[in-house]
Amino acid sequence: MCGIVGYIGNKEAYPILINGLKRLEYRGYDSAGVALLNGNINVYKRKGKVSDLEDYTKSQNTDGTIGIGHTRWATHGEPNDINAHPHRSMDGKFVLIHNGIIENYGKLKKSLEEAGYEFTSDTDTEVLANLIAYIYKEGDMSVEMAVRLALKKVIGAYGLVVFSTEEPDKLIAARKGSPLVIGVGKGEYFLASDATPIVEHTNSVIYLNDDDLAIIKKDQMVLKTIFDEKQEPVVEELDLDIGEIDKNGFPHFMLKEIFEQPRSILDTFRGRVAKDNSEIVLGGLYRVIDDLVQAKRILIVACGTSWHAGQVGEYMIEDLARIPVEVEYGSEFRYRNPVITKDDFVIAISQSGETADTLAAIRMAKEAGARVLGICNVVGSSIPRETDAGVYTHAGPEIGVASTKAFTAQVTVLAMIAMVLGNKRGELSTDDYNELIHDLTEVPAKIEKILQQNEEIKAIAEIYKEATNAIYLGRGYLFPVALEGALKLKEISYIHAEGYPAAEMKHGPIALIDENMPVIVIATKDKSYDKIVSNIQEVKARNGKVIAVVTEGDDTIRNMADHVMEVPESTEMLSALTTVVPLQLLSYHIAVMRGCNVDQPRNLAKSVTVE
Repeated sequence: MCGIVGYIGNKEAYPILINGLKRLEYRGYDSAGVALLNGNINVYKRKGKVSDLEDYTKSQNTDGTIGIGHTRWATHGEPNDINAHPHRSMDGKFVLIHNGIIENYGKLKKSLEEAGYEFTSDTDTEVLANLIAYIYKEGDMSVEMAVRLALKKVIGAYGLVVFSTEEPDKLIAARKGSPLVIGVGKGEYFLASDATPIVEHTNSVIYLNDDDLAIIKKDQMVLKTIFDEKQEPVVEELDLDIGEIDKNGFPHFMLKEIFEQPRSILDTFRGRVAKDNSEIVLGGLYRVIDDLVQAKRILIVACGTSWHAGQVGEYMIEDLARIPVEVEYGSEFRYRNPVITKDDFVIAISQSGETADTLAAIRMAKEAGARVLGICNVVGSSIPRETDAGVYTHAGPEIGVASTKAFTAQVTVLAMIAMVLGNKRGELSTDDYNELIHDLTEVPAKIEKILQQNEEIKAIAEIYKEATNAIYLGRGYLFPVALEGALKLKEISYIHAEGYPAAEMKHGPIALIDENMPVIVIATKDKSYDKIVSNIQEVKARNGKVIAVVTEGDDTIRNMADHVMEVPESTEMLSALTTVVPLQLLSYHIAVMRGCNVDQPRNLAKSVTVE
């Protein structure tokens, strides 16, 4: 969701900005632009991809050692050249890039228009650029003070970088509700909305907190708040390898990340599982684990794929620990009037750690007195900093917009939490606890085996690439997998797909089934196996096409279904970790065959940081 890059130092800024914007393409965007300061401000921006901007600037002056760049995901105003960032003030002295939404921009814009300001775009960002210019013009003050005073008038969220011809030796950055990272180099600084554009230049970073304001020169940075309170910057070491954000020979990031799942799951439980499989130690929960064991209720809040992981987590925790669990969409949780008590624990799940609705739900829960835990993939992001405790997933950077390895890593963490709670509450015997831990450690090898079917799954995709609708069915632990499989297909191939509990098929969806409707059934051998076999027979009786995910060696369903994708036998509680993988591959290959942009699906953003 929008991307920010910035540079100040002794090097030419333009190549750093362009490469940084390319690193941020995974976030989703519809236009891109850069601004360079070299005596004058040169602003270049284009609707479309970073490559379109790059082509346009080939004939332009791109000199300058100070610059900012942006990829925009439209909120206010349609995607076009004019609405693209950066935005310049009417007097041409200030230029600004901005992630987030200024909620009171209409009121501010009206006041500025009454003061004689004219606007060329439909964006809230141009309003902020002119507000800073207006405040600066009206008083005898520094650019920093003008920015601080302007931000005090703003209602909403922002991550922004601004510079001015009035003080051409500095960048000013600020954050509230939208992430911003500063990379510290030798005589230079780098700015970005996440660490991916920074890692190739430095591994020393500063994560800005809400209301932070950084005044940056090439050899100096001062950190304070918008209320002029001095802050001490905390420089952290970036734990990110440049190789993790390259495709490494894969045609798409999504396929690379699907194939990384054996490693990402292993990394998620590595160091947390005893070598003899006797114990799981979740260090991030050590301060709250005793209270969590006594919890009367757990609420899980998440969005999208993380919500599906939360659904699996609900089944796991209730099954093993016998604690009531409710799973809520972050976006719904914050706008209704949920019952939250100080005895509740809330678990917030987010790959990026910056999901706006999930963050708002966290704050709401904390205001009600609940303890809040986080499950997150990005170190230094907002959710880990705003929760009482939590567990990182260690999936590594996920660049593809359609989440794959983040889902299985989240389910892995939830499985470990459920096992620990079940054992500590006396609901899970030591023998069963140890056996489940052993089963978890075998999952990476099982997924390696599933990935060997890639070409077979590709052949199935070839048959169904022209489908217009699909239904996914599953029972128990496999119902959330059906939801996740359907989401993957619709978000990257643009085929309408829905997931249902298999038993609900007779309550409506069965009316859709005909010879053109692929029905994907997750049908591994578990306690619901006989029921799911009956559901498949009902689909076949109506000439539906059945693609079944089955346990290895299952000839019963193989003889009924049109196609099967096999997974190794697994304990029921961990079945989501294996069964989702063939569904990811199926969606991927269908999308590629349809000519879709797999890594950057239309209208989608990797991290939804605005409402």
